[in-house]
Amino acid sequence: MPKSVIIIGSGFAGLSAASFMAKEGWQVTVIEKNAAPGGRAAQLKEAGFTFDMGPSFYWMPDVFERYFNQFGKKAADYYSLQRLDPSYRVYWNDGFSDIPASFQQLKDLFESFEKGSGIKLEKYLREAAYKYETGINNLVYKPGLSLTEFLDWSVIKGVFRLDIITSIKTHIAKHFQHPKLRQLMEFPVLFLGALPEDTPALYSLMNYADITGGTWYPRGGMYAVVEGMYRLALELGVQFRFNENAKEIQIEGNKAKKVFTAGNTYEADAVISGADYHFTETALLPPQYRSYSEHFWNKTVMAPSCLLYYVGLRKKLKSIAHHSLFFDVPFEQHGKEIYKDPKWPTEPLFYVSVPSVTDPDVAPPYGENIVFLVPVAAGLQGDAEELREKYFRMIVTRMEKHIGEPVNDFIVYKKSYSVSDFVHDYNSFRGNAYGLANTLRQTAIFRPSCRSRKVKNLFYTGQLTVPGPGVPPSLISGEVVTKEVIKAIS
Repeated sequence: MPKSVIIIGSGFAGLSAASFMAKEGWQVTVIEKNAAPGGRAAQLKEAGFTFDMGPSFYWMPDVFERYFNQFGKKAADYYSLQRLDPSYRVYWNDGFSDIPASFQQLKDLFESFEKGSGIKLEKYLREAAYKYETGINNLVYKPGLSLTEFLDWSVIKGVFRLDIITSIKTHIAKHFQHPKLRQLMEFPVLFLGALPEDTPALYSLMNYADITGGTWYPRGGMYAVVEGMYRLALELGVQFRFNENAKEIQIEGNKAKKVFTAGNTYEADAVISGADYHFTETALLPPQYRSYSEHFWNKTVMAPSCLLYYVGLRKKLKSIAHHSLFFDVPFEQHGKEIYKDPKWPTEPLFYVSVPSVTDPDVAPPYGENIVFLVPVAAGLQGDAEELREKYFRMIVTRMEKHIGEPVNDFIVYKKSYSVSDFVHDYNSFRGNAYGLANTLRQTAIFRPSCRSRKVKNLFYTGQLTVPGPGVPPSLISGEVVTKEVIKAIS
């Protein structure tokens, strides 16, 4: 009789864990609160438009490929990829810059801002490549349960090259002087959950992922990746139970024996929670079996939440990129309002995704599919419709000014989504969108453990545990937790 595991949640980490556990011969049942897989990477279809409600950047294609390869598959067996060129566009207060896929063209762009910066970019990326290779191979695939995991000679001898102590802001400033170049290089870490001055320079590996790995688009949107992982799980025999919200994990003799939902009871040899870690601990477990106190959670630094808008237009825009970053106002004030003094932003930076530029299937022939994203502090209150409308008017007006054509007058569909929605739909702690921040004190062994400290057969996966926030780390998290389950329950 094969051993059985219950997995709570079918986000990227839950789907990953489900397939890895099935590959090991376990009987796997996934319990999902919502009507379809994907978690925060949900899909919205309305009025002829198809929106990715969550992640929209496909970076680190090597991690996705490695994931499917371990099942004898390729990513191309489940979805097709297209590299974007430009990778994205950045709007400044005095114009815009397209970030080309070609490295030579990117160096030329850097040179146009600052003489000699093309050569400096090469040097910077050589250092970042080392961090990426060392980080991927020797750091992120670790469960983060003990310092001894990191006693690897390649890590020890190169510890200073990893720049763990230096901030990425300082590191970038050593290479580039022009403020636009600094902002470009700081951009990839903004969603890790801390200001560049508080983020280790180790994360220049994100620049390597951006520039060398490239920005890609899976045809059909990021939900095509969810569908691919879901199909793989089904092929491996994983059972899914949708529209079932976990209500309680029953503990007997320091072991998780049953998981209760509103309508069913599930028994298993192990439980892996891919749900929000804080929700699992505080809503599903009796107090005596919680690994972390409320005081601990209140001290944690969360990555941002978001104010999102899903918009359908009844017109085609004349000149717009697939991905656009609006850096047309100073970041300092907005950054402080996200990370230091949490409040609704005074004048926010924002991001716009228009996948219909690349993929005609996500919008009617006459229209555009647009997603607006404003990063905001986790835990904010009062995201009522009036506030959401205020910010929508603010950012659309700025967008119209930069692209030189009207947008607001041609909207035929609009839906907003923010902090309270993340709490309601995903039981998200403080309404976070990206999980626990990757600060130095919340990295590896300093993150909430993937193994319960008090329940022998309870495990955790996802962006609040190792290795951290983002889609590729979530795939890795599912693999990491599987190894821990197998090791603990043989």
